[in-house]
This record gives sequence, C-alpha cells and structure tokens, in this order.
Amino acid sequence: MSSTATQQMVNKYNAFSEYPINILNTMFENVAEGIMITNNEKKIIGVNPAFEFVTGFRSDEVVGKSPSVLQSGAHEISFYKKMWKCIDEKGFWQGEIWNRRKTGDIYPEWLSIIAVKDDWGKVTNYCGIFTDLSERKIVESELERRALTDTLTDVCNRFAYMDRMNALLEASSSLANPIQHAVYLMNLDRFKHVNDTLGHAVGDKLLIEIARRIKKLLKNKDILARYGGDEFVITLTNIAYTREAAKFAEEVIRIVEAPIIIDGHEIFVSTSVGVSLYPLDATDTEELVNRADKAMSFSKQNGPSGFAFYIDDLDIDTKRVLLLDTEIRKAIEHRDFNLVFQPKVCINTNTIIGVEALVRWQNDKLGNVSPAEFIPYAEETGLIIPISEIIIEKACEALTIMHEQDLTNIPISINISSIHFQQQYFLDSILKILEKNNMSAQNIEIEVTERTVMNNAVETVNKFVRLKELGFKLSMDDFGTGYSSLSYLVRFPLDILKIDRSFIQHICSLEEKQAIVDAIIQMSHRLKMKVVAEGVESLQQVELLKKMGCDYIQGFFYSKPLPLDELFEFLELWEQEHQGR
Repeated sequence: MSSTATQQMVNKYNAFSEYPINILNTMFENVAEGIMITNNEKKIIGVNPAFEFVTGFRSDEVVGKSPSVLQSGAHEISFYKKMWKCIDEKGFWQGEIWNRRKTGDIYPEWLSIIAVKDDWGKVTNYCGIFTDLSERKIVESELERRALTDTLTDVCNRFAYMDRMNALLEASSSLANPIQHAVYLMNLDRFKHVNDTLGHAVGDKLLIEIARRIKKLLKNKDILARYGGDEFVITLTNIAYTREAAKFAEEVIRIVEAPIIIDGHEIFVSTSVGVSLYPLDATDTEELVNRADKAMSFSKQNGPSGFAFYIDDLDIDTKRVLLLDTEIRKAIEHRDFNLVFQPKVCINTNTIIGVEALVRWQNDKLGNVSPAEFIPYAEETGLIIPISEIIIEKACEALTIMHEQDLTNIPISINISSIHFQQQYFLDSILKILEKNNMSAQNIEIEVTERTVMNNAVETVNKFVRLKELGFKLSMDDFGTGYSSLSYLVRFPLDILKIDRSFIQHICSLEEKQAIVDAIIQMSHRLKMKVVAEGVESLQQVELLKKMGCDYIQGFFYSKPLPLDELFEFLELWEQEHQGR
C-alpha cells in the first residue's frame, strides 16, 4: 500500500474520534466485522460481538491476553515480523491472514490493523478489524473444482487442458535435450445421428464411455480433455518417433469403433482425428490445437474413421480465405457491418431490461457471411479491433435513435473481443467513441468472454475497475464453457453472468444440466451478480429457470435478433401486450 493510501486509511479511522461515544459504542456493538482493541503493550482490552461470533471466544476469555491466542500456526514468524514492522513504520497494515477459532478450526480473514496514537504521536492502542473469508473461500474452492473438470465425462475440461499444456510446454522448452509431444483433436462421426435418434441421454452415456476407453490408453503424464460437445483433445507426451504418434491415432480409432451397448442399443460410431506435433508444428498450446483441428477437418473430408497429420498445405479453402481477407478490409473501410438486437426480458416483471447487439455482414461477393466465419478470421488477423470499434460506434448511433423515440431505459450490451480488450489503448478508444456520439457509459453493457478474464488477470482487473468507475455494466458471456477459472468471478467486479446456451438447451430433460444451471444461479447470487439465461426457446425452460431464481431471459422464445426498426415494432407490441399486467 502506498504511503498516501496508508495515511488516508489512518485519517479515516482517526476521524471517528469526532463522533459522540454513544454512536461509537453502537457501531462497535453492531458492525458485521470483528473488532479487537489492545493497549500499547499488545494486550487485548476489548472485543465486539462480531469477534465473539467469528472466533468463538467470549470477551472474558481473551481480554488481558495477547492476540497470539488466535494464531493458527499457518504463518512463519517472519510473516508477523514483517506485519509489525509495517505497522511501526506506517501505522497501518492489512492483508489476508489465517487464524484459529476456539474450536481449533483455522479460517481465513481479511485483517486491518491500525496503530492509534495520541497528540504527541505515541502509540496508545492497536485496533484490529477483520472480515471472515471462510464462505468466500468455500465458494471459490467449489467454483475452482467445477472449473477444472468436465462434469459429464469426468476428464479435464478445456481450461484445465490449456493450463496443463502450458505448464508441460514451459517445462519442455527448458530441457537441454529436445522432447516431442503429439496433440490429437478428435471428433466423433455420426454423433449427431445418435442424439437425434436415441436422445441426448444416450448421447451423454456414449461420451462417457468414449472417455473411459481413451483413458485406458494413456500414461500418467498424458492429458485427455473434453474440448467441446463431441470433441476430445489428447496430448501424448514424450514420444520418440512420429510413427508412435500414428500408432496411437490408430488405437484411438479402433477403440472408438468397437460396438457400445447403451440402454439395450448396440451403437457404432467412428472418429476423425487430427494430429499436430510439438515442437515441429508449433510451440504454444493454442496453435498446436488449432493445427490439429485443421488436420482433423482434412481427415473428415476424406471420409470418416481416419487420421491426418498437420502439414503447411492444409489451407483447405485458400481462395475463399483470400477473398474474405480482401472483402473484410473493404467492409471495415466502408463500415458495411450492421447490428441486430435481441431483447433481454426480466423473468419476474416481464419487462425488457436491455438488448444485446449482434453483428451481421452481407457482402456482394461472399453473400451473407456468418459471424462464426468472419469473427475468428478477424481475431486471427487483428482486424477484429477496427470491427469492434465500428460495432461500438453503431451501437451508440442506435442508442441515439432509441433516445429520440423516448426509449432511454433500454441499455445495449456489446460483445468485446478479448484481443480488443487486451489492447493498451482499449479504454481510450471506447471513451473517444462515446464522446464523439455524446453517449453516456451508463447506456452500455460490456460483455466479455471467459477467455478475456483468463488473460493477464492484474491488467484485466484494473480495466474492469476503470470501466465500472466510468459507469459501464460488466457481464461475462457464454459462462460455463469451462475455459477460465471460475474463481475469477470472485476477483472481478462483474454485474451480470450469462449462462451458455449449451447448458440451457437440455435443462428440461437432463437432471445434470438442471443441477449445473441451478448451482451457477445460486453461486452468482451469493456473489451479488444477476444471471441471464441465453438460448431460451420454450415456455418449459422459462418456467424452470424462473423456479431456479434466474433473473433475465434471452432467446428465441421471446424474439430472434431484430434490425432496429423491427425492434421498435417489437417493443411497442410488447408494451401493449403487457401493459397493466
């Protein structure tokens, strides 16, 4: 803590001396934080009821004793020496510390200690104020556990895979002797057919069995993760020869092809596998997976039940990519991107509480280009930054028109690419756009993905805090896809959490999905965040989400994404239909 900040904190506590003693006594007795006061010899002379509640010690059990009665043994002597040195030099210390309750249980708390001095600068007392962090730690631990494992197959999820791979590659790069790893991205052939004909419950059991079979092939240091719906990623570590990687791919294909009996049905599936090699094809995790994905797509084009290694010539649609690059640059120059808006509805009041802006691109040569095609390419090439700025500008223009129609209470949420967010000038660029359009930040909600919060946590926190100070609302989009650590929810000042549509899709038919959604809603509310359910398509889903306590609904059940003029018509009809209800 800086000397200025320390002095401000000291001044804040000293200012309490101006209040009448009865007010101070009332505060002392009723605040939720535990308070301990010692004399200048560090002997306890008073504690408040919150202290007794948290620690389990009565006042008469600790008065006259040293605060060391609470020590847990979790910290070295050097920790306490450093703490008291800070108090002696600056008059204040704060930080996380582990103490012990009367029951013997140790617990974490956020502790602030201030030295109270008389008019001559002599220390007369010490005051410790603390907050019990136990519940927050429990929530964080549970979130962390959920973050690392795919709940269906009990293998790593995407985030855990990326984390383990990054650690593996970092260790591998520092070795004196070169080491080689193989990355496999596998996609099940005919999986959609199984889901469509036998149901998603059977499909889930199929995925569980596939994961179980693959695990039998792996060594201790190998990595298996469910990467997406019916995709698995595998890292075979420390391979000696390329033919070893090929042999393993053949083994995976063979065990997947073996018949599987589920609920009396004999099911046959196959898999297409793409392989990339470290360090031959790439030296970082994302690029290794990306190149394995390209190889898998190539294998799939050549028919099911096969594998392919990545080669540099796997630019499957080079002509379209070149045309896409040319046209997307022209579209940026002429601001040819358009926005559509999907309403978000309060599940309890049936009011429209905001809309999400979604980008669309119609091109003369490429036709209606899906965001799923041009957004990833724009992120890969860095063109996402000017596109993102155009989207923000067009959202401000839409807000201006909405305000002219007296629609001043409907904010627009905007998806911000992690690449744009991580730019050093991101805050400056978004503020310039708002200033140019004379638009308040309070009319805009910034949506970021789990990938955004995973990168450079310290800088991300600083940007989030600054955005909040400016008046923006902050939400995490597509939550639950398993990319980032859920403990970040505790650390970042998010207002809203949006549950990914992949969880919402089957909540009425799969108890596991219900349990996950319910847990996310409850934990979000405990962390003081509102929850939006994305991809809601049926009344049954709405009713179940309402029962779970979900705050807001977004999806085709209420409306598809609409151009601005059609949004106005929708809002007018909505108002007429729900007026007086």
